[in-house]
Amino acid sequence: MNIILLGPPGAGKGTQARHLVETRGMVQLSTGDMLREAKDSGTEMGNRVAEVMAKGELVTDEIVIGLIREKLEQGAEGGFIFDGFPRTLAQADALGELLAEKGEHLDFVVELQVDDETLVQRIVNRAEEARAAGQPVRADDNEESVRIRLMEYYKKTSPLIGYYHAKGGLRPVDGLADIGDVTASIEAVLA
Repeated sequence: MNIILLGPPGAGKGTQARHLVETRGMVQLSTGDMLREAKDSGTEMGNRVAEVMAKGELVTDEIVIGLIREKLEQGAEGGFIFDGFPRTLAQADALGELLAEKGEHLDFVVELQVDDETLVQRIVNRAEEARAAGQPVRADDNEESVRIRLMEYYKKTSPLIGYYHAKGGLRPVDGLADIGDVTASIEAVLA
């Protein structure tokens, strides 16, 4: 089974992906994790990633898709969870073509729906609680940065909601419910 977890930053995609990895043996393909791993790998693709990142430039779609291709070629018995990819319509088209080349397809796109104001407060409160407990916190987990990340999501990624709805694979889930309830809703979709 291959799925995309779609939703704005802080909606809980990583948490839900970890659950699916543990319970279903799926492989989480998080672009951020893949880029960091590639940068340190010493492979040809990894050297390209390291060079781009060292210059402070954004990694191209071509490179990200190349990394996805490498992971797909390794296979995954439980299937793949795409987390943070695709981010644009062009990437969605490229992913569809890549899966078709591999004789694969997307089974579901799970959209974690959230209310922006509630999400912003949840992220900011969580960061404040972590700081008070002396735990590490993302530098951009403050209200202004969260709102900027949300705006980027809406400009670039939210068109994917309509794209996948038109293709018939979009399944909305309440991303602001308790973690266990979100997990149960996703499990119901995938059943």
